[in-house]
Amino acid sequence: MADYDLAIIGGGLNGVSLARDAAGRGLRVVLFEQGDLASAASSASSRLIHGDLAALERRSLLRVRAALTERDVWLRIAPHLVRPMRFAIPAHSDERPLWLLRAGLLLYDRLVPRPHLPPSTTIDVTHHPLGNALKRPFGTAFEYSDCVVDDSRLAVVTARDAAERGADIFTGARCVRADRAEEWRLAVIDRGHRRIMTARALANASGAWTAQVAETVLRMPLPVSRIHQTSQIVVRRLFDQDNVYVFQNRDQRLIFASPYAHDFTLIGTIGHAFKGDPAVVTTRAGDIAYLCEAANRYFRAQIGASDVVRAVAGANMAFGSVGDDGTEVASVRLDRRRRQAPLITMFGGDVTSARARAERAVATLTPFYPMTPRWTATAPLPGGDFAWEQFDELVDAARTRWRFLAEDEAQRLFSAYGTRLAEVLGDAKSRDDLAPFFGPELTGAEVRYQMKREWARFPDDVLWRRTKLGLTMAPEHRDALAVFMARGGL
Repeated sequence: MADYDLAIIGGGLNGVSLARDAAGRGLRVVLFEQGDLASAASSASSRLIHGDLAALERRSLLRVRAALTERDVWLRIAPHLVRPMRFAIPAHSDERPLWLLRAGLLLYDRLVPRPHLPPSTTIDVTHHPLGNALKRPFGTAFEYSDCVVDDSRLAVVTARDAAERGADIFTGARCVRADRAEEWRLAVIDRGHRRIMTARALANASGAWTAQVAETVLRMPLPVSRIHQTSQIVVRRLFDQDNVYVFQNRDQRLIFASPYAHDFTLIGTIGHAFKGDPAVVTTRAGDIAYLCEAANRYFRAQIGASDVVRAVAGANMAFGSVGDDGTEVASVRLDRRRRQAPLITMFGGDVTSARARAERAVATLTPFYPMTPRWTATAPLPGGDFAWEQFDELVDAARTRWRFLAEDEAQRLFSAYGTRLAEVLGDAKSRDDLAPFFGPELTGAEVRYQMKREWARFPDDVLWRRTKLGLTMAPEHRDALAVFMARGGL
């Protein structure tokens, strides 16, 4: 008998979503990630859970409706990580006419299966706070509802749910060989130790490494493969409003400027073909200049390359046509051969469709062994067992229980852990009970939790993927964090 029913290579959002879905259907699941969870493209997404307005122009109405359905699913199962926002599109005289924008948003509203968020509206930005950050020529804007998400935390929390349902998650573990017969025989280097495991099915969900894994590990080269890179930039906060700006650019791209880690603005996305090592993806100077210029067409505060505090870049496999964000086309392929174990190859796609994509992929295995019905659309992720309308109320309740929490700190912690916050803070009566401290926001209690429950091993795992505190942490505190984690949180 095989050790597992399904083995998964890759710990990005695709891989962990597969693990969660399959484990919840009763399969014995193991996942191998050579680095950290969400350490590549899954922590460099546009951070949007949306219906994709640009797809309306391509007349992909069914795709938009499906994405809007998934938006509501995420808001229901992960209300701590997925946040409703108002998106504002300033009307530009050189771009799409007003009637086209208005008609497109009315159609967008109609495609929502069950409206939960406010519909689109037309606003006069000369007499509205949205106009404070914009150049004066802009007088009209269109506002609509969508959501933003902490992409890397979404992947980590999804993995946490998979583990609680029985999946074995191994980070720092690399599958170096897979031999296919009636079962898969896998050779894995797990933190320096070689292990042999068997599985009845295998999923290659290794993102930008999909073709490399197929050729070198599985020895089954993909017929056509290419890699697409996306890039974004982070600058100091350019506006005070709690909304996302959507800018039309000269090449018809839509550029998003959204609040990021409280004191910053995330601007993106620009995409293009990528060649090279997926482990080393950097943002081109031309991409930075492009995004700065796109923002400068609209914002009163002008920015340049010197104002960029962080460039965020990721790469993923692409198949068929690719949109600006590199996520237009996802691929889920099942390779089934007589007397050989099945193989799923899964790559591409955006954050919005990740859950449904995994559900579809796992469903392809139903001919091979029985499993329980689909379930992920209704089961909340860890910490998400509340209605999104209760978010502010529960933040206030957290501040009542842990009176030493400042408002911004309570917002950040509850956004990350939701109703599981008690597992992080415990019965702490004062900040001293959470010691040691790494700067004004990060505590030893939070780091210990991430090491014990969320597979954090190194400072970057904490500072960039489980939090975004790397943007503000001083070097001396980063060094202290490295020592603390090297000692196992002691």
